[in-house]
Amino acid sequence: MPIKIPGGLPARAILDSERIFALEKPEAERQRVRPLKMVILNLMPKKIETETQLLRLISKSPLQVEIDFMKTSTHESKHVSADHLVKFYEPLEAYEGNCYDGLIVTGAPVEHLRFEDVDYWDEFKRVLDWSSTHVFSTMYMCWGAMAALYQRYGVHKMDLDEKLFGVFPQFLQDEYCFLTNGFDEIALQPHSRLAGVNEADIAANPELQVLTWGPQAGRGLIATRDFSEVFALGHWEYGKYTLAEEYRRDMAKGMSNVPFPRNYFPNDDPALAPLFSWRAHANLLWRNWLNWVYQTTPYDLSEVPQLRAERRLGTDRSIRHAPCSPRDDQFLPFDTSGYGLK
Repeated sequence: MPIKIPGGLPARAILDSERIFALEKPEAERQRVRPLKMVILNLMPKKIETETQLLRLISKSPLQVEIDFMKTSTHESKHVSADHLVKFYEPLEAYEGNCYDGLIVTGAPVEHLRFEDVDYWDEFKRVLDWSSTHVFSTMYMCWGAMAALYQRYGVHKMDLDEKLFGVFPQFLQDEYCFLTNGFDEIALQPHSRLAGVNEADIAANPELQVLTWGPQAGRGLIATRDFSEVFALGHWEYGKYTLAEEYRRDMAKGMSNVPFPRNYFPNDDPALAPLFSWRAHANLLWRNWLNWVYQTTPYDLSEVPQLRAERRLGTDRSIRHAPCSPRDDQFLPFDTSGYGLK
């Protein structure tokens, strides 16, 4: 089914070339359905690239999805035109009175900073407070996931000894969990980050459940027990060449100790086209999430604040799915050498 996007969005031409059906407002309003309403807080420098990556994934759902774009007011983006931001983005203040089926919070290249040192940290916390009453379910990615886990659940960020860069195996923890329904027992997840999360903090918090885990990357997919928040520590939204472009960009800058992306180029040869080995699981995760939101969100979005309050009190009967039950052998070391993974 189509996604509903603002008229003139640059991603439209790319989506059309990939045979992804995107509707602009006049076309979409002729369809007599209530689309899912999603807002994307895009914190990545290359706004248009990230918009396109996310819209590809959202388009895989059989549902019509209407998209708004949110920006921070306290940070000036330098990698996109001011005209693009003015035309397609609004700050939180413009959306505070709205309710949404879903919020998507991207990563940001600031994982080397303390959260409190990020110039839009106070604004980010305001978005989290607003979403806890006005959004039915939120998907956080990479830095957005680490920041939300820290602010909402006290999960601390841990600096890594070296950058985690490449594509790494994630082991499924519950084959019957609806969010990862259809996943293979091993899923591949791209990572590009200088930090991770304190896994002991996650294990100690009964509100959180681990859905996938890997020996190199650690927890890859986490969710709250009621699935009102989903945290993807990696970048399933990345396109085929995203890691390659980042690697070549850093090499061209003459940076020292540029990490080589692991499990990405065939035979570790950067002259060869990389393998797009995570696309199916990325599409499946997003389709599952959107389908769950569609099944459980109220038709009248004005009811979202009441339902969120009932969730906090444990009285919401609309959540029909039991929490995931981790496997007995979770987190056991696994020899991936036979799968071409290192």
